[in-house]
Amino acid sequence: YAAVLLLAGKNPILAYIDTFDFTLSSWYGFSEVIVRMTPLLFTAIAVALPSRAGLINVGGEGQLYLGAWLATWGAITFTNLPASVFIPFLVLLGFIGGGVWAALAGFLRAKGYVNETITTLLMNYIAPLVVGYFVYGSWRSREPGASAFPQTAAFVQEARMPRFFQTRIHLGFFLALLILFIYWFVLEKTKWGLKIKGIGGNPEAAKRMGIEVNFYLIAVMFVAGGIAGLAGMSEVTALHGRLRAGFSPGYGFVGFLISWLAGGRPLGILAMSFVLAIVFSSGSLLQITQGVPFAAINVLMAIILFIVLMKPNLRRLMS
Repeated sequence: YAAVLLLAGKNPILAYIDTFDFTLSSWYGFSEVIVRMTPLLFTAIAVALPSRAGLINVGGEGQLYLGAWLATWGAITFTNLPASVFIPFLVLLGFIGGGVWAALAGFLRAKGYVNETITTLLMNYIAPLVVGYFVYGSWRSREPGASAFPQTAAFVQEARMPRFFQTRIHLGFFLALLILFIYWFVLEKTKWGLKIKGIGGNPEAAKRMGIEVNFYLIAVMFVAGGIAGLAGMSEVTALHGRLRAGFSPGYGFVGFLISWLAGGRPLGILAMSFVLAIVFSSGSLLQITQGVPFAAINVLMAIILFIVLMKPNLRRLMS
């Protein structure tokens, strides 16, 4: 981090002080870190789960967008539902939206047509266009005095996820923690987790043992995509209250980085999501206090990813 700031011609000590003051020295700052951390948790789990089955899901960003898209359809179509029904319904729609988008890549991989790394990566660029088609078109707000910025009509209050502690911390954060626990429990305590890890270790041996490998590949991708879809659903229902084009600053890509940094371990995902949420939160602040372009944060993320991906090769060369 300091090296990137030095290359940008900035004082890293002052940047660290500003970051601490903005994020951890006050309840408001800490709460905003938790808000940033929420979609990172979802998208990191969405990468970690398929990795246990030998799959590389680079499509968290696209799955996030499709989850937000389908949840928005529900929010603007069924406006008379009570909150006790509306919120679970939108959670389900968000999960289905991201899940189906990822399952398509899983299907193509299971059939041997295209590697899931390629399809999920390329689908990241299609999903925002799908969202943009509706936001700029039939879903665009026609409200009097509405902003010229393309966006849907505001969701009714019953479609808004609840917030807590008089902050922007919302139900999505606790849902992400629950899913992180379920992720650990399923992988470590159930036969499904054993089969998933068996497929990741040796798919041919798993097939010979009678495990339906193709089914698990598609199912794991569907669940992973659904989890990423919850990130998009929670962003639009809890924070924005409507769908906007380009609402994600790249949470899906950062989630991929977090999962690799954590090695897919639940506690590692929790810790790295918190750390990178601080880095993410500091990006906007340092633009103001230090004149650091937000692109410097992206450069830092890329450097970290290169280092993580190089680790296995470095160990082999040094041994």
